[in-house]
Amino acid sequence: MAENNLRQLHQLALLYGVQTAYYDTGGRRRQAAPEALLATLRALGAPVEGAADVPGALRERVQDAWRRRCEPVTVAWEGEAARVELRLPALRAEDTVTCRLELEDGRARRWTHDLARLPLLGKATVEGKACVARSLPIPWPLPPGYHRLTLTFPDGAWETLVMAAPRRAYLPAGPARTWGVFVPLYALHAGRSWGTGDLTDLAALVDWVRELGGGLTGTLPLLAAFLDTPCDPSPYAPASRLFWNELYLDPTRLPELEVCPEAREILASPAFRDEMAALRAAPLVDYRRALALKRRVLEPLARACFEWGGERLAALRRWAAGNPAAEDYARFRAAVSRTGAVWNGWPAAMRDGALRERDYDPEIARYHLYVQWATDAQLREVAGRAREGGAGLYLDLPLGVHRAGYDVWRERAAFALEADAGAPPDSFFPAGQNWGFPPLHPERIRAQGYRYFIACLRQHMRAAGVLRLDHVMGLHRLFWVPRGAAPRDGVYVRYRAEEFYAILALESHRHRTLVVGEDLGTVPRYVRAAMARHGLHRMYILPFVLPADPRQSPPPPPVSALAGLNTHDTPPFAAFWEEAGRGTREALTSFLRREGRLAPGEAGAAEVLAACLAHLAAGRARLLLVNLEDLWLETAPQNVPGTGDTHPNWRRKARYALEEFTRLPGVRAALRTVARLRREPAV
Repeated sequence: MAENNLRQLHQLALLYGVQTAYYDTGGRRRQAAPEALLATLRALGAPVEGAADVPGALRERVQDAWRRRCEPVTVAWEGEAARVELRLPALRAEDTVTCRLELEDGRARRWTHDLARLPLLGKATVEGKACVARSLPIPWPLPPGYHRLTLTFPDGAWETLVMAAPRRAYLPAGPARTWGVFVPLYALHAGRSWGTGDLTDLAALVDWVRELGGGLTGTLPLLAAFLDTPCDPSPYAPASRLFWNELYLDPTRLPELEVCPEAREILASPAFRDEMAALRAAPLVDYRRALALKRRVLEPLARACFEWGGERLAALRRWAAGNPAAEDYARFRAAVSRTGAVWNGWPAAMRDGALRERDYDPEIARYHLYVQWATDAQLREVAGRAREGGAGLYLDLPLGVHRAGYDVWRERAAFALEADAGAPPDSFFPAGQNWGFPPLHPERIRAQGYRYFIACLRQHMRAAGVLRLDHVMGLHRLFWVPRGAAPRDGVYVRYRAEEFYAILALESHRHRTLVVGEDLGTVPRYVRAAMARHGLHRMYILPFVLPADPRQSPPPPPVSALAGLNTHDTPPFAAFWEEAGRGTREALTSFLRREGRLAPGEAGAAEVLAACLAHLAAGRARLLLVNLEDLWLETAPQNVPGTGDTHPNWRRKARYALEEFTRLPGVRAALRTVARLRREPAV
């Protein structure tokens, strides 16, 4: 590509928020290839089939920016004067703007401004015409919320969503330092289980943690998944980030069981009990069989609810009215069942969002509506119990959603379908990574007022006392891989991070949810600076911060941090210790001995684990999460990234059942020590 064309391509890319280069994990600058930039620009909607289109697209992009009188979203931070940037053509002295501000609570205010008297921000010449940027003040303090400002000019009206937000996310009152345990719910099993853990098991775990003095119970995402056709059990490829996974519902706690002889007969049948016993005894979760077994009971319970009516059906209807997407989701799942195909294989009208009753089985749609209502109710009950004893449930919001899922089908404009999210090459993945889900479109989500992102947050924060954001760097930028390209040919695309932070602050205060950002690995410094500025907690995983020199100590965890020894994507502690090189072992043991946490002499995994937990428990990090499986020195991981179907990812059950590990003296003793150190002043 000629030098002038390349320069224009880079200008166009920057105007769309596409980075033309980045620094890799080794500190080397990686320049994006012209083909990768063009493909990413096309995925963003730029009119560029080839290099010849770049000059025209560049002119159009510049002109379009000045044609918009205001941005679709404006952030007004609490305690600061709210202002909206206007872009205007040459003005007459008498030109005015009429402003109508509709507050979230329905109240409205009107005023006018002389445009020529507004503070000048800049000038430009566009299409041969003089244009100016000016600052429009909002003359009243705004209550926190989402407000609509309509601006009427002599030649038309424009609208912006004004998000008035606290600058910092919610920070709970109460104990400054708390702790809890972590285990995937699918791995948590008990003598009563149906092949996997459920919300009754989670409630029992919450009560046990509270008994030991903990205030946090953590698990992996509990979101809706494709567990039949297709079957993808990954918690990080959900069928929706707006609905829960009915696999975790406990049918025995549903009132419909009392009025449904059919369901009771199924539960009592020898064939059903034999299948349940087989699933319970298996070392791995069989999602298809487990869901099929549970549906045998849930389907007649759903029919009973709709047939018997009464207060239960009235309650379901009230819930559905307050969750208007629920019936739409139920019809979507019923259509997947009827067609035996995901939505991108449907006929055009269905693909485009129009479902008629003949496209799905109404009874199956009622089933999905019923199980969403029931699962939501059971999860909220568990969440309430967890908050009574401390910080509450620790849930995880995945970065993406399954390409064939409900969210992409219904909220298609929010996604860039001609790209996949991923990661650039690094020492672990030299070819880079393609995660297979479409990224959010940075401009179209703004035009929608971030409604999808807000809905995802609300779904989680209604249940979570602590919410972890997967790949928090994605608030700032995300690595896009154009469809059909290799991951190494991807590029970074930027987002409006301050707008995301405003939403996080607003919603976290409304739901009293503390926010943790997953910031592990190579993360630009400006990301962590923004997290600190807006009150998001970091993650501090001790093995990640060990210095190479055994004479040096790892940095202490920040107060605003979630501390731990591993994540769902890393080996359990015992496996880490087995695989660690001599230098890593020496660095860790030397540090722990200097701290007085580890006695001199030979130390095995158990002793080093106890010392590490004591160090973290005595530290100043506000949150400590203990992986339950570490306490019995588990070595098998729950997930090995990049292995696909060659490893039983997201399927391995915990070695001990709930009734067993809650009575293990070593487990109880370890957590009682953690609880004691958390009560003492931080070291």
